[in-house]
This record gives sequence, structure tokens and C-alpha cells, in this order.
Amino acid sequence: MKLVSFIIAGMLLASCTKNTINANPVTPGDSLYNLSISTDKAVYSPGETVILKLNTAPPDCMVRYLHLGEILKDEPLTTSNWNWQLPSGDYTGYLVEIYKKTGSEEKALAAIGVDVSSDGLHFPRNGFVSAYGPLSNDYMANVMSDLNRYHMNVVQFQDWEYKHHLPLPGTVANPLANWNDIANRNNTMATVKKYISLAHGYNMKTLSYNLIYGALSDAAADGVNDQWYMYNDQQHVKKEVIPLPNPPFKSDLFLLDPSNTNWQNYIAAKTKEAFEVYNFDGYQVDQLGNLNKNLYTYSGNLINLDATFKPFLEAIKTQMPDKKLVMNAVNQYGQQISIAHSPVDFLYTEVWAPNEGYKDLATIIQNNDLWSNNLKKSVLCAYMNYNIADHPGFFNTPGVILTDAVIFSFGGSHLELGEHMLGKEYFPNGNLQMKDDLKSAMISYYDFLVAYENLLRDGGTFNTISLNCTNGKMSIGAWPPQSGKVAVQGKTVGNRQIFHLINFANAAHFDWRDANANQTVPNTISGANLEATINHPVAKVWIASPDINFGVPQILSFTQDGNTVKFTLPQLKYWDMLVIE
Repeated sequence: MKLVSFIIAGMLLASCTKNTINANPVTPGDSLYNLSISTDKAVYSPGETVILKLNTAPPDCMVRYLHLGEILKDEPLTTSNWNWQLPSGDYTGYLVEIYKKTGSEEKALAAIGVDVSSDGLHFPRNGFVSAYGPLSNDYMANVMSDLNRYHMNVVQFQDWEYKHHLPLPGTVANPLANWNDIANRNNTMATVKKYISLAHGYNMKTLSYNLIYGALSDAAADGVNDQWYMYNDQQHVKKEVIPLPNPPFKSDLFLLDPSNTNWQNYIAAKTKEAFEVYNFDGYQVDQLGNLNKNLYTYSGNLINLDATFKPFLEAIKTQMPDKKLVMNAVNQYGQQISIAHSPVDFLYTEVWAPNEGYKDLATIIQNNDLWSNNLKKSVLCAYMNYNIADHPGFFNTPGVILTDAVIFSFGGSHLELGEHMLGKEYFPNGNLQMKDDLKSAMISYYDFLVAYENLLRDGGTFNTISLNCTNGKMSIGAWPPQSGKVAVQGKTVGNRQIFHLINFANAAHFDWRDANANQTVPNTISGANLEATINHPVAKVWIASPDINFGVPQILSFTQDGNTVKFTLPQLKYWDMLVIE
């Protein structure tokens, strides 16, 4: 469930066709062998063994293991299947590079990121599934294989439940094999359980989705008391209700008071029953955003709705201490005063108007970091190419890539990938497909997010440092984006000064959603001479980009004269990360 104004339109217009992501898309770059590389898990524990696979083993190749540009190990590659025992460090990202050496020249052929995190949600990368009818084992295996290749370490199970107030179909002793959800879609036990099992095989966490305060019209028969609801009046005459058309929906949605302890105990107990049958790792709590109206308890007291989220989440955690917990802050509603200070494992924001600019995505992530004292990472649920997703078509590749470049460079992740890429708030909508270039780019971008997570998502301080182009190859502007300029945002992490360069120089607009799919492909910039003001002796300058050589770092020659450091940027397509040590 999402913002009220979007629920009905999104559900009715959506198509339920599913477009499977290619399980082995070709990684971008100039590769002679079209290599496809994979790992056996989405996230690992320190010291664990990674099982790596190539679709083919080119002759005379090498494999290199890197952490933030430092080579840990370099050895010949003699097989297409091999193991790598991870170092003992926790919460660390690595890059595994396959390359070929001819004389003094090296050519990157493939690469993949590896995340080592004992808590699998420390650096959350959130995928989803949304359809649970009879599906073939091969289809489900392909979906989860795709999510593993994108390193999704948490999977949201959207709309699997029987009723919002009664998520388990049947009873613990006699669960139903088939049931209809609120939209009267057929769901099956076999599919839900198979998806959970497949996800666990890749060390992904699985989250059961449900609304924080939803009940169907028959809730009284299931033990939901009238005194637990929210009312439009102080005399408890009219319950707050979200009307839904019938058909296809089997009921309107009636809203309960999240701070009511009886409701908290009831839904916690019903959720625990569901978890006895379905081995979910946690609970994904949703809301409908700011309802912009006065709501009252049964006894006539005014409800401060966003303040009710924290006590609800605390009650759920108390009753299910071993389960993961996440809550959607719709357009940040309740995030600052409630959710960020509750026992959730990461911060999740569904983004809507008026937060439609690239700058707004950055602000949301930075606010989440601030409100959680940098303890909880962000996932943004942000729907791309929204206006064209009512009909079959394709996502606009540059629109998606620029949005991910912004989200990733500011330390967030993007809920966008499941059985298909998301274009609407009704997750089964699979109208828009990814073209091959976007499929490849997504692999490279998520490899990059993992490999450099310690620079992107592991603390640090954003700053403004002078960076200029001296040969006219690019016009540089400080964040946020400006017409005709490459946007630059500085950040310090330890002894590293980082510059994120995002190419908006010929952008058609600065709306991240790219609602009408008309964002333009950036013109590639080559050979830009840059100079930075750095008030320390510089030991090393390097760049890495998800758009170039599979994210493999490249050391740059430089000169330093006083506080001025000069070097040449080889290439900028969408996003480069420049690091000065």
C-alpha cells in the first residue's frame, strides 16, 4: 500500500505480466569473451569461502582481489569455477577482477562485487517479489538468481498475505494451500515457501509485507474490536476507511490506531502465527503517508498519527525480538520523530512529490543519516518512468542510471528490482521492461555499490572542495545539478578526499523520476584536465566508475604544487568516483 491518491489508479492500471530479468546478462565493457561472472551468495560472513563461477574460462587470464583500490591477491585463473577465502574483516566490500595481460598492457574482462557483513542488513540492498500464483521452479530460480547477481541481501514479499489483519491463510495447524489476496489474485503456499527457500539459499533476508493499520470489512469475525480503530469523529460513528472498487478488491481497507496496545498485541500475534508456517526473517511495515485529516480514538482523543509509529514498532520488536524490522516512511512521514528512533534495521523511504528533483533524493538520504546518527542506511523506493508504465514498453536507460548514480553516490540503495523493474507503486505491474543496455548497467552499478560500500555507505563527511577543469572539456558545478554542468559533490572518508562527478551537462531535466522517459544520454567527456585544492600531501589519485571497465579502479598520474593537485580524468559517462589519498 502506498499514498492514498495513488493506490486505486496504480492497481487498476497495472498489468500483471512478468518479465524475467536475464539471469546472465553481459557485463558492460569491451570484452572479447562476453564473460558472465557470479557468486554463490549475496552477502558473506568474515572468513567465509566465496564460490565464484564464469560462463567460460578464457586462456591465460588472471584473477585479482581488491579492496578500495588496494590489491589483496593476484593469481592465474585456470578454471571457470573456483573458491576465494575471505579476509577476517567485517562490513567490507571487495572487487574481484578477471583480466588478461599482454606485455605491459592489462585488459579487464569482468568483475564482481563481494559484500562481507555479519549482519546481512548493515548495507541493505532491497529487492522484491510480488506474484505468488502457480509458478515453475525454473522461473522462481531465475528470479532469485537475478536478485543474487544484483547482490540483493533483503527481499520484500509484497502482498502475499491473506488479509491485512489476518496475514496467515488458514491456521498454524491447517494452513491453506491456496488463497486470494485483497485484489483477489490467487496466491499459493508452494510459491511463497519456494521463494523464501531460494532467497535463504543465497543468504538473503526475507521480509513479510503488511500495512501497519489495515483491516478488511470482516475483521470483527476474526477478533478485531471496534475500539481499536481510528475514527473521523469524536463520537466513533465513522471509521477511517480507504474505499477500494469491488471488483477486483474483496474489501475496503479500514484503518486502526497503531498506538492502541490491543491492536499491537493482536497483529503481533497474528504475524507470529504466519511466521510459524512461513519462515520469514522479518516484518516490512507499510503506511499510507500523511492522511491530512483529524483522526480520533474510539474514546474521542485526537491521534497524532506519525507519533504512533514508534510505539507500534517497539511493541512488535518486543514480541518478535529475533525478527528484522523495517518501516516505510512515505515521503518521510514519521521518519524524523518516530521511525528513525525505533528498532528498525534500516531506513526505507518511498519518494513522492514534491520530492521530484535529484537534489531531493540526496537530501532524503542525508536527513536519514542525520536522524539515525549515521547508524542506519537508507533504501529509497522510487518509481521510474511513472507516466509511461501504464502500458507495455521499455524503461529509459539514462533516466534510471542517473537516478541510481545520485542515490548510490549519496550512500543509499534503490528498491527497483524484482521479477521486473518497478515503474508503479503496484508491484505486480511489469509493463515496462529493461533493454539489454540497462540490464548490463544494473549489474555494473550494483557491483560498484558493493565493491565500494566503505566509501559510499560507511560514514564520512560531505564537504565542498575546489575542483576545476583547466582545458575546457567540462564545466563543473557544485551540487545540486545545474544546466550545462557536471555536478560535483565532495566527501571525506578517513584519509581520502572523494569527488563524485555526475554528468548532467546535457541533461534534458533534473527530475529523477524521468516520468515521461525523455532523459537524455550524457555526452561522454574525455581527457579533462582537473585541479583540486588539497591541504595535505597527496600519495595517490585514482578513479573508479560503474560505466568504465566494470568498476575496476584506475590509478592516475598527478602533480602537486603546494595545495594544488593536477591530473587528467580519462573519461566521464554518467558517474565517476575520484579518490585522492
